[in-house]
Parts: sequence; structure tokens; C-alpha cells
Amino acid sequence: MKASQFFISTLKEAPADAEVASHQLMMRAGLIKKLGAGIYNYMPMGLRVIRKVEAIVREEMNRAGAVELTMPVVQPAELWQETGRFTSNGPELLRIKDRHGRDFIVQPTSEEAVTDIARQELRSYKQLPKNFYQIQTKFRDERRPRFGLMRGREFTMKDAYSFDRSPEAAKASYQVMADAYRKIFDRFGLRYRAVAADSGAIGGDASEEFQVIAETGEDAIVYCPQSDYAANMEKATSAAPSQRQPAKDAMKKVATPGKSTCEDVAELLCISLQRTVKSLVLATDQLNDKGEVVKSQVWLLLVRGDHSLNEIKAAKVPGLDAGFRFATVPEIEVHFGCKPGYLGPLSTLEAIKIVADREVAAMSDWVCGANEWDFHLTGVNWGRDLPEPDVVADIRNIVAGDASPDGKGLLAIERGIEVGHVFYLGTKYSQAMNATFLDLDGKPKHFEMGCYGIGITRLPAAAIEQNHDARGIIWPDAIAPFTVVLCPISPDRFPGVKAAADQLYAELMTAGADVILDDRNERPGIMFAEWELIGVPHRVTIGDRALKEGMVEYQHRRDAAATKLAVGEIAAHLLQRLATAVPSAVQA
Repeated sequence: MKASQFFISTLKEAPADAEVASHQLMMRAGLIKKLGAGIYNYMPMGLRVIRKVEAIVREEMNRAGAVELTMPVVQPAELWQETGRFTSNGPELLRIKDRHGRDFIVQPTSEEAVTDIARQELRSYKQLPKNFYQIQTKFRDERRPRFGLMRGREFTMKDAYSFDRSPEAAKASYQVMADAYRKIFDRFGLRYRAVAADSGAIGGDASEEFQVIAETGEDAIVYCPQSDYAANMEKATSAAPSQRQPAKDAMKKVATPGKSTCEDVAELLCISLQRTVKSLVLATDQLNDKGEVVKSQVWLLLVRGDHSLNEIKAAKVPGLDAGFRFATVPEIEVHFGCKPGYLGPLSTLEAIKIVADREVAAMSDWVCGANEWDFHLTGVNWGRDLPEPDVVADIRNIVAGDASPDGKGLLAIERGIEVGHVFYLGTKYSQAMNATFLDLDGKPKHFEMGCYGIGITRLPAAAIEQNHDARGIIWPDAIAPFTVVLCPISPDRFPGVKAAADQLYAELMTAGADVILDDRNERPGIMFAEWELIGVPHRVTIGDRALKEGMVEYQHRRDAAATKLAVGEIAAHLLQRLATAVPSAVQA
């Protein structure tokens, strides 16, 4: 490709609404252009990156035995009504009507559509296992789209769905996909982690996220540097706490005027924050057929003062798993006789359910609110001063330095951007849609399913978040819009420069290199700045002065300075570097 034939549209400054590096640089480098809130045109330079991402994904999916198809972006609501997701998915699901008043949705994912295919086409166990995948446009009506392609409304995703006859076979299919994902992300040349994850709204049992490591990532990743343990914050746990020690102190009520936080109380009493207990009040509502609240249950959740509640974990506590909300101040006053800030589990009504984090359940001589304004209790102990909690569960967020659950070291935390997710779904969708096949015994049986997604258009943004500097993007070879750029200096003035550039361009093209020749006759400073902004990994500069010495200048995008190489050797040098290129960083 020659630059004069291509379309290059760079900006000196990023738009004011571009907050993160990837959004700023994708706009400045002319990879994307905003059309509306969370909706972008993929410009030629950006589309080349996306197509390379798609090609790698497609190759590895095909190699793993998945079969490509395409499902409609607009899907009948009836399918989503069968699973209940037409109403349960909330406002992020874009619902539309056609001219006849029939309901449709714009797909955010395609479990329903692919399950409908399976129940019509896969009739016998002899046709299993089967894995269908697509690379297709998706739409989620984000409340506040931001960060460019990181959290847009329209995006491209690869979603795959496996169908098996048994849980054991489904988990084998899941592992095939998990292994394929590792190969895919290794090929991208990005530093990433595969972490245990919560299945979220899609549902299911086994679940792993693939996170590209980046300081600007929205997700917290918990891992053990001394072992293979890794999980996202929603799923991460630590080693079980030590056994509770016997009580040593008598319980006392102490005045803590104006000290309504655990931090303030610990400072006042000159104790460690770890000796305090934080009280959080939740409520669950029972509704009638009209959706009106007929009864509410109040729950008191206890976490250590230096810890924070993990709402995803709390939602797995029996009784809270059907949904909860934070209690209102009037509700708290009715049940505790006190406003928030001085709450505790003593002298509470029997109707209140107490859930203690397992760290709190193992504490002795702890400090909590006295359910009286400006007072706290010290020396509180389970069994002696109050009954054991109704429920003991892991309901807190991990903090750096916690012991790893595998006993092999201490946990650390880093930021990541989710770019892939694999789920074992079981029969969640096949049962809801009555999707069955005839098994070996001739009886109908529901499919065991898995689903597997990769954010095709999010991945380039994640790559930029991990790979950029003050000058612009630094693409890994595998997904760069062009792998090599040739920069002739003043070819209109120096015929030898033009001839050398054309010859090298022809050699590289013949050898199959992904090369662009900048034949626009731009000034060197402008030309170099533009290609550094765009982030092409390998640059060759062809100038009259160096040519007179039989040399050209080669510079990798990460190099601080150029290296002179003989004109006759540069093509071989480049092709060798391209052939032997390995990901600069793979699974962390």
C-alpha cells in the first residue's frame, strides 16, 4: 500500500471528551471517528487493526473445531421472552418495534438465537459436540458510554456457543476454548492474565476472564506472584482466617462523640483499624403480583473496619441471592433505634438477620457501634456478648497482602481490561427454551452449553492502554495497521531516494510483508511524528546522505534512536525480524 492511495487523517489534539489514552490516541491517529454517543466509524487505519484481530481469532477458533455462522443483529423478542431476559436485562437491552408493532431487540449477545438454531438442527447425540461462533455487531445501550471503544454502545464481538450431551463433555469443550483463548492472546503479543471470574448476568458455573494488564483498567485483578492463582475482585478469596482466640477483655460502652467511622474510632481509641467492625444494613423486599412491596427483611452485614463489602459475594448469600438493596435511613432508625454511624449487632431485633464476614466471625475483643448516638462498644466477643451470627460467609473485597488461598504466598492486585470471557452455562438456556436432543437411550435431553466471547473492537483499545508513550501508539506486530513503514526523504528532489524506496517496497511486498510506502513527500519531522502517533512498529528512513554511503536507517517504534544498515541488507533484516517476531509479553 502507498500512503497516497490510502486514507490517513491524524489530529494534533484529541477531542475534549477523550479521557483515556486509547480514546485520545485512536482519535488522533485517525483510527476511529465519533458518529454519536458511544458510536464510532471505524476508519481505514483502525479497520486494518480490527481485521487483523479478527483473523487471529478466526484462525484459532477454526483450529479448535468451532464452526462460523452469523446471526442477525435484530432478533425477535419472542426468543428473549422464552428465557425471561427480555424484561430482566433492563435498559441496556435495546428494544424496538417494527411497523406492525411487533417487538424486537438489537442483540447484545446471542444465546437465545443460537439455542434456537440448536433445537431445530441438532436432533441427535451423534451430532454433538458442536460449537458455533460468529464475529458480529453488538449493541448495549450503556447509560454513560465513555472511553471510546472501551465502553461504547455499538461494538464487534466474537461470541461462540458449544453444545454437548453431558456436563463432562461440556467441560471438556470449555477447556478446549480456554486453551484456544490462551493461544489467541499469546498471538496478540499483549501481557494478560486469565482469571477466575463471576458469571454475572449470563449465568453458569465455571467462568474465566481474560484481562489485558493496564494501569487504566477498570477491573481489579487479584493474583499470587508465587503461584498460578488469579481471580477478579468479584471472585477472589484469601486463605481462611485463623481460629478465633479466647476473649480477654470485658465489654465496655465508651463515648465516641462525633466519631462515626471506623477510622475515626480507631484513632480515638488508639487501636488498630483491624480491631473494628463495620456495620452495613441491607434490605430484601417481598413483592405481590402488582409489584408492590408487602414485606421487607432487614439484614446486618459485618466486615472488618479495614475491609469493604463485595456486593457480588453478598448476592450469593442465601436470602440475599434474589436481590437486595441498601436500607433507607428511616428503616435503619426503626430497626436499630439509631442513625447510621453508630450501628452494631448487639441489642438488635430478632427479625434482623446477621451476616458476618468470615474474618469478623474469627475475631475476638472487637469494637463496634453501640446502637446509640456517640457511643461504641469495645471488647465485644461472639458467644459471650451476643449469639453467633446467622450466616458466616466471605463477603469482602481482597486487599493486597492477604494470604493466597493456595497457601503459596501473599496476594497482589493490579488493574486489567476485560477482553475475553469463557463460561460453562450448563442447561440454563436449553431448559428455558426446551432445546433438546435424543440421547443414546432414545430419550430427549437438554443440551449442556458453554459460551465464549472476545471483544474484537475493545481489544485494540486495550492494546493501546498497555502500549503507548508520549509520542503515540506502540502496536505489537501482530495487530499493527501496517507492520513496516518506508519513509523516503524528499523523493521529488532526489531520484535515487525514490528509486531505492520503490525497490525496497517491491521486495517487501513480494515477500508478503505488510508494508506502507509514504510517498506523500512530507517534511521528515511531520512524517516521523505521524507514523510514531499511528504506531507502526518498524520504520525505514531512506535519505540521500545515507544512500551515498550505501546505508538506510532502521528504527523500531520502541527504539530510542535509529540504526544504520546497508541498503542491500535491509530487506533481509526486516524479513528476519518479522519472521522471528515473538510476543513481547504474554500471559503474566
